[in-house]
Amino acid sequence: MCGICGVLNFEKDGSVSSSLISEMCQVLRHRGPDDQGMYLKGAVGLGHRRLSIIDLETGKQPIHNENKTIWIVFNGEIYNFLELREELKKKGHRFYTDSDTEVIVHLYEDLGEDCVQKLNGMFAFAIWDEAKRRLFLARDRLGKKPLYYSCAKDFFIFASEIKAILCDKRLRREVNLEAIGHYLSLQYIPEPQTILKGVASLLPAHTLTVETCPRLRSGNGRAKPNRYWDISFIPKLTLPKKEVVRELRDRILEAVRSRLISDVPLGAFLSGGIDSSLIVGLMAGLGNRPVKTFSIGFGEERYSELRYAKKVADHFKTDHHEFVVEPRAAEMLPEIVWFLDQPLADPAVLPTYYLAKLTREHVTVALNGDGGDETFAGYQRYLADRMANLYQLMPFFLRNSLSYLINLLPASVNTPEERDILGALRRLHQAALMPKEASLLRWGSYFSQEMKEAIYSDWLKKELAQADTCQILIDSFKQAKARSFLDKTLYVDEHNYLSGDLLPKVDRMSMACGLEARSPFLDYRLMEFVAKIPSGLKVRGLSLKYILKRMAADLLPKEILSRPKQGFGVPVGAWFRGELKEMAGDYLFSSSFQGRGYFEKKAIEKLLDEHQKGRANHGKRIWALLILELWHRRFVD
Repeated sequence: MCGICGVLNFEKDGSVSSSLISEMCQVLRHRGPDDQGMYLKGAVGLGHRRLSIIDLETGKQPIHNENKTIWIVFNGEIYNFLELREELKKKGHRFYTDSDTEVIVHLYEDLGEDCVQKLNGMFAFAIWDEAKRRLFLARDRLGKKPLYYSCAKDFFIFASEIKAILCDKRLRREVNLEAIGHYLSLQYIPEPQTILKGVASLLPAHTLTVETCPRLRSGNGRAKPNRYWDISFIPKLTLPKKEVVRELRDRILEAVRSRLISDVPLGAFLSGGIDSSLIVGLMAGLGNRPVKTFSIGFGEERYSELRYAKKVADHFKTDHHEFVVEPRAAEMLPEIVWFLDQPLADPAVLPTYYLAKLTREHVTVALNGDGGDETFAGYQRYLADRMANLYQLMPFFLRNSLSYLINLLPASVNTPEERDILGALRRLHQAALMPKEASLLRWGSYFSQEMKEAIYSDWLKKELAQADTCQILIDSFKQAKARSFLDKTLYVDEHNYLSGDLLPKVDRMSMACGLEARSPFLDYRLMEFVAKIPSGLKVRGLSLKYILKRMAADLLPKEILSRPKQGFGVPVGAWFRGELKEMAGDYLFSSSFQGRGYFEKKAIEKLLDEHQKGRANHGKRIWALLILELWHRRFVD
């Protein structure tokens, strides 16, 4: 696991400065604390920061082919590299390292840009083909590893993180206002957009070829993205249920086994939920030593899953470590925002950072259960979508009357979300007013469109008049190769929420600590198989993840299988009425926040006043605004 960067100048005599590549590498140092390498030749420069996982002795990058005409910088892990290496050796390729990186170089020699089709893993890489004067970039199928770029008239620049790209002073730090609008709705910025104009994210399952041909004058004309993979939910399997369970177990087991390859200590995150517990259980069955497991919780009991994690750890006799998070956000958030790279309003970044930091004291690689909910249908909103779709069939005047009566009753700001019946009815009515294709906005939106317009300044409201976050999800829903509503929703979540929020959160927080995180549920071969499982075996009645629970029935304790999903909840609402109340006021009433002109001062004052007096729970909205302001101070001011 590493950080990569590079520059390609289009001018005939535009040599790349070694000091620029070195500076970019230093910004990425946290992603690769073990080593640094550079390749510089004329108009091209490649940089690499290394976190040593495989081939500790000879795996230094950049890595080249036999005659040094092809060079690569690589971030990630290729889980089938040993198999590919043997195939390439039989074809006559000579290797000078034992790393997975060199396999990609020789695959590229044989297959060119189709080399990505052979790779099973998480990756982002850049290859410089000297003979063709071509730069080739690629990102893994699900977007586990990040890759950002900017293509200007005179140069192309890329890196694992945006802040490394900003080392090049030719780039302007101009905020992408449309991204702010999407961020307030989704809590993340949808790819390929970023928070900065002129900087893009290479989409998951895409490659990008950058030509140096002099006849192409414009920068954007030189960079051509191409999708090389997409998931399909059709046709459906016709196997008996028992056969599906058997095949599913074999495939998950293989996904876990392939992710245990490492030359450094390895463990697992354990939340006590089904996904991470299943991964730990399979790891325990594959090894001859106790699995090292790591869990995190909160002092607020209703947000903590530590007792469930402890039960699983005892069940599998793991070497277990627990940590409790205290609300030290006032001192930690500026540092965390630096690692996030751009605004991401998921409060779970805080415990994820602590978990990664403390896990890194014991191991260098940690497996996790990421992707289980999006692959097997684990979110409560998949059931709520059914209710909302039925609710939409009621006459509009009945729905409006019911909503009016509900809104007369006071909001319960201290009731846990899973027991807040009135809150659930309010959300049901609001959801029924939205397009059914936008499930993520129906149930997971921080600011509704009405809320955004209530806090926007007049000029920002005009600037964002055409920005339609909902349409992004609708377009994704329509692109799904699926027939059922559930499968199309899973497709949207995999292509938006997973790659936009969950994966960046874990990647940034783990890499901030020099820890590699691996996700067996995101093995693309496993995901392709699960996509073909009938929807009725994923959500059966009121049971979510039905087929996964059947598969895990003889492995996990019954209490873990039957417990409701809790998620990585963070008590930000309580924090902003207590320990973080002063911090919220200091930042959101500051002259710098007001001076940006994005929001109406009175609307922000009302938001904070309603929250702190207990009339509403705006905790996550305040968090989103706070992260946005912290980002501006760190990266723009």
